[in-house]
Amino acid sequence: MIAELGLAALWLAAALAALQFVLGAAALTKGREALMAPVRPVALVQAGLTAIAFFCLILLFLRVDLSVALVAANDHSAKPWLYRFAGAWGNHEGSMLMWVTILGVAGGAVALFERRIDERTLVATLAAQAFIGLGFYAFLLFASNPFSRLFPVPAEGQGLNPLLQDPGLAFHPPTLYIGYVGLSVAFSFAVGALVTRDVGPAFARAMRPWVLGAWIFLTLGITAGSYWAYYELGWGGWWFWDPVENASLMPWLAATALLHSVTVLATRDGLRAWTVMLAVVAFSMSMVGTFLVRSGILTSVHAFAVDPRRGSFILALLVLYIGGALALFGLRVGTVREGSRFDAVSREGALVFNNLLLSAILGIVLVGTLYPLGAEAVTGEKLSVGPPYFNAAAGPLALILVAVMAAGPLMRWRRDDLRAVVARVALPVLLVAVALLALVLLAPPIGIFPLLGLVLAAGVAAASVAPLWKRNLRRTPLFTYGMVISHLGIAVALAGMASESAFIKETLVAARVGDTHTVGPWTIRFDGVKPVAGPNWTAIEADLTATRGDGRPYALKSQARAFWAPPTETNEAAIQTVWDGQLYVVLGKGDEEGRWQLRLWWKPFVTLIWAGGAMVAFGGFLSLVGRVRRERRSAEREAWA
Repeated sequence: MIAELGLAALWLAAALAALQFVLGAAALTKGREALMAPVRPVALVQAGLTAIAFFCLILLFLRVDLSVALVAANDHSAKPWLYRFAGAWGNHEGSMLMWVTILGVAGGAVALFERRIDERTLVATLAAQAFIGLGFYAFLLFASNPFSRLFPVPAEGQGLNPLLQDPGLAFHPPTLYIGYVGLSVAFSFAVGALVTRDVGPAFARAMRPWVLGAWIFLTLGITAGSYWAYYELGWGGWWFWDPVENASLMPWLAATALLHSVTVLATRDGLRAWTVMLAVVAFSMSMVGTFLVRSGILTSVHAFAVDPRRGSFILALLVLYIGGALALFGLRVGTVREGSRFDAVSREGALVFNNLLLSAILGIVLVGTLYPLGAEAVTGEKLSVGPPYFNAAAGPLALILVAVMAAGPLMRWRRDDLRAVVARVALPVLLVAVALLALVLLAPPIGIFPLLGLVLAAGVAAASVAPLWKRNLRRTPLFTYGMVISHLGIAVALAGMASESAFIKETLVAARVGDTHTVGPWTIRFDGVKPVAGPNWTAIEADLTATRGDGRPYALKSQARAFWAPPTETNEAAIQTVWDGQLYVVLGKGDEEGRWQLRLWWKPFVTLIWAGGAMVAFGGFLSLVGRVRRERRSAEREAWA
């Protein structure tokens, strides 16, 4: 009965999405303005119905209702409750239902709270949001029904992919999907503004919280996903340029450019056409990511392998939405009036240059991700584009981007004097010089990219806090603190990336019980192995003792796990975190002579990568709160006036 209730709610939500689109489109024609009134209530009811459908799916997974095909294929009664709960979206159909649910709820939130833009533009926005939803409703109902019944009912489910049986499953996918859907709302605002010829500061102020929110969640999702892969896969790396990793990185790059552009439009009435174009590009990247992950054309540790025929459905949606938006942009861009002008040497000029660099990096990642797929489709040969291409092509641009990011906040709006800018960046440049000299004299020889990353991190850190110099800190707006913390987070993450790359130590050994081995400053003693059992797995667990100099010993445990639902082997790394890095140990296979493979890594300051990512997201949160508070106070003052 729960499955039927969820399916009925999904059908009703799809019907209301169609009604919302028809009403919104009709209300924009002359003489039918009265049809605007029901659009908001319809969007709210649709949001409630999608939430009911998704709640029903979660209940089915928690109850392990094996009469539902999706539950039987991805659930198991022996799983801990957390993985039964998160397993509702740890699969193809469930993740798409989560997407549609967030999409519907976001549309309802726009209908409920948005009062800053013209009613016609809002109705056009809600109509565009409904049109996006219609395609995904059709995909779920006709190609990927999450509530399909299964007969005969199996005695037990097949279980969730063991690589997904981690608390990260409850956090990582939802944050990414919220980010993707936030970009869909920004896209809908852009379409609505183009339709009504209302591209201006008011439209940008309405769009900005959604862009900022999407950017925050994408940052959290990528940061959490990086650490999840780092400790779960046992490969010892924090980023692999996997196509699915790239699928989340590309929307983040576009959202970063869009965030800066929409801020200029909202506060300075500049970059009108650029903002609309970036809104289209950002949503396009989220659609490309959806296609890559859900179409079945990729083989990845965290892509869902599904029937490739479903990919044609998603590809058709991508062509429809993005092709239609680009066509609309081409037809209406001539009606977008030029905004306020600015000089090349200005904060706006720095933001435009940064956006160009972000767009170039986005293009590099997009080509490197899609080229192997296109080449295979044409020639039938499998190609691989890996870190050497991405690091060599995108690395220099990323370093230039960071340098310009450091200087941008120190420039004035509209126009500035180049000599004055040079004076303001003198201290950060001095710190860069000092850091470079110290590394050359004191550190062992390292590669050029890690060297530049470390010295730029020092300069960016100083430049990040420069906007607070000589200011009354109590009266400084919260969003200014947010900008400072986010930029400082970039410096921290860059320092972590460069340090890990420059100073990492790795050792691969075949160890017998009682053997000791060294990696970096650490000595690791192999104390033995023993069998252990978990709720739905068994494992061989290695006991190790790690010491650093004359310091206290650390007890480490690394496991080679075997899951039985479904049968899969995984490695659980032993990680010891200290103030200046992490010791990372992975247990491999044993041999007939009683030796066990051990991979040992010492990763100096690697934790700064994720600390920096968290700082970036926290800075975005402060900026969002600060912007919302300022707009609320402005609205209250206008109401009292």
